[in-house]
Amino acid sequence: MAIPYPQLFATEKAPMEAGLPALSPPLSPSPVILTQDDLKKIAAYKAVEYVESGMVLGLGTGSTAKHAVDRIGELLRQGKLKNIVGIPTSKKTHEQAKSLGIPLSDLDTHPTVDLAIDGADEVDPGLNLVKGRGGSLLREKMVESACKRFIVIVDESKWVRFIGEGGLAMPVEVVPFCWKFSAKRLQNLFEYAGCVAKLRTEKEGSAQPFVTDNGNFIVDLYFKEDIGDLKIASDKILRLAGVVEHGMFLDMASTVIVAGELGITIKHKGDHHQE
Repeated sequence: MAIPYPQLFATEKAPMEAGLPALSPPLSPSPVILTQDDLKKIAAYKAVEYVESGMVLGLGTGSTAKHAVDRIGELLRQGKLKNIVGIPTSKKTHEQAKSLGIPLSDLDTHPTVDLAIDGADEVDPGLNLVKGRGGSLLREKMVESACKRFIVIVDESKWVRFIGEGGLAMPVEVVPFCWKFSAKRLQNLFEYAGCVAKLRTEKEGSAQPFVTDNGNFIVDLYFKEDIGDLKIASDKILRLAGVVEHGMFLDMASTVIVAGELGITIKHKGDHHQE
């Protein structure tokens, strides 16, 4: 059951003051229409409630995670959070966090992360994820696999029955050397699911390949059918020489916070109930 939004602010300052969209009272005849970005921001702010002073935090990348990083920076400035150390998952997040005054480090110095907060491109009922449509999947997976708790924040459009249902990309990071060879092998792996493999470019219609923070390329896989057992699919992909990492994050999310029109739903790994 979703938590109606007005309850989220019962003990906090007014939504507008907190940087969130103003919400109408429950009995208002003219309810506020929330944009997708509003929902992302609400989910992000809810996730930051789990952050405590003294934590080592994995700082995610993307349009939803950006709101969480902004909120952490705001709470640090206000003195409500102290002694936070952030480990960014991309150069872009590094620059954002640095501009907000969030102290930063890396996994070499802090090999165990208390909590990571990040978005996702797809979430299935088993809380398996697709991430990396922003191109940061390798660093995200490194940081988020090292954390004690991984909170995923999404709007309701990211919820799917099975990975790949929406027909959107499942990214695979590959070395630039003979990338066409790697793309063809990846496509052949999932021929049974109608897979099409495409090199990601800097922008639509461009011939310039998108280059990750690690100097690699991304091959996006598009499926027409369910690819089946995700762990078997993962193993097949990672066995291919030339593949660096893929965007399926399996059995990694501890909690998923889903913001929808009716409120927030919180789902926990291994639980059959939801908040």
